[in-house]
Amino acid sequence: MFIRFLGSKGTWKEVLNSARTTVNKAEGKREPSPRWKKQVLLCEHSPIRQLIFKAKWYELKSWISVHLVRHWVGILHFVRTQRSDRTGIARDDLPQSNFVEHEIEVNAQAIINISRRRLCTGCAAPETVVTWTAFLSSIKDFEPELVSVCVPECVYRGWCFEFNSCGYFKTEKYQQILLKYRENINN
Repeated sequence: MFIRFLGSKGTWKEVLNSARTTVNKAEGKREPSPRWKKQVLLCEHSPIRQLIFKAKWYELKSWISVHLVRHWVGILHFVRTQRSDRTGIARDDLPQSNFVEHEIEVNAQAIINISRRRLCTGCAAPETVVTWTAFLSSIKDFEPELVSVCVPECVYRGWCFEFNSCGYFKTEKYQQILLKYRENINN
């Protein structure tokens, strides 16, 4: 599996000006600071949905693609078909490990939401964690503030609510990550 970043739409200046609109302020001419970007992402204010990213996985196992397709709010999926009339191969003969291409167009809010589920090492399949982490790595150079607020559900909420917790929230490493995440809020 490998991923390619295909580009983005929307600018931080547009996000800032839309945020200014929501609080009855005039548009500004400056670019927002990294601190402001991180704060608006942590607050999850609606203007962040203007930041849209495109990426494409190649040689992604079909069953991992199915995990990603479960997310539908703020994300569009374009997955290579396995229809027999398009591939010439009987669909019943294709295993779940068959490779597909999976392209997405996703906004910043959806990236935060999906990260909460797909970075969970207790509930998400390890291969799905690797796949979503690869996506985050593909945008990190362009959007470091966004990637810095993408955390598993237990960090986001400050505790684990799963029926069968993996116990990660009881570890020292979890405490360090939670502290760093919370420092985001105050910095």
